[in-house]
Amino acid sequence: MTTLRQYMEETAAVIRQHTSSTPSIGIILGTGLGGLVSDIDIEVSIPYSSLPHFSVPTVESHKGNLIFGTLAGTPVVVMQGRFHYYEGYSMQQIAFPVRVMKLLGVHTLLISNACGSMNPHYRRGELMIMTDHINLLGDNPLVGPNDATLGPRFPDMSEPYSQHLIALADAVALENKIRLHHGVYVAVAGPNLETRAEYRFLRTIGADVVGMSTVPENIAARHMDMEVLGISIITDECYPDALEPVSVETIIATAVQAEPNMTTILKGVVERVPSTKLHEEKTL
Repeated sequence: MTTLRQYMEETAAVIRQHTSSTPSIGIILGTGLGGLVSDIDIEVSIPYSSLPHFSVPTVESHKGNLIFGTLAGTPVVVMQGRFHYYEGYSMQQIAFPVRVMKLLGVHTLLISNACGSMNPHYRRGELMIMTDHINLLGDNPLVGPNDATLGPRFPDMSEPYSQHLIALADAVALENKIRLHHGVYVAVAGPNLETRAEYRFLRTIGADVVGMSTVPENIAARHMDMEVLGISIITDECYPDALEPVSVETIIATAVQAEPNMTTILKGVVERVPSTKLHEEKTL
């Protein structure tokens, strides 16, 4: 057994002391996006600090609880807060909760985040579905020895975000008259926001929005053959020729204001995702 696998088993064993739930869907709630929790029929909420090998968020609005319950009648496990590279955590630490989710039975991962937009067609408070990403974090959670029982040494990334899940999200948005963009997310290390020249560069290489998360979790999930949906709330407009100072308080306030639309889409997707994969699933 690899060290990673041992750590996963140890964490799962502690979780199973609190719940026998076998969630099929995992959800990661980003900056200012903890409100979805109020829609969950909660069975148990476990502080990250009580779980072995789990890190603890140090960023405002990331509460640090692993929540088990049902959403739209479906068993889910929800990360109320995440970890970031700029907090000093390794890529492996950031991705570790996703590894544990898979071990607990999760086959579908829904990831949310707050981001800044370089696309002039996007506006603050709107939503974007991630169709692809660019990793400029300078690191990768798969660096190091590979555990072949979790996934291949060289996982395919031709579809990092599930076209099936994107179609479901589009249908929910249409039904609820929610404006929903499609675009490319670029992940940078942070924690500072970008300069005018950096925004121009990021737009030039094909990014629509920029953030400081999501990509490590996505890579680990795809390594383990999980389907992933990424949804971003645009919290600030990053147009170099009209750039204005922005504060984290403003970013969080915008995320909170836009969150009901995001919650509607996530709940709608959860309702439409089958509780088990239709295709053969690799057993961990």
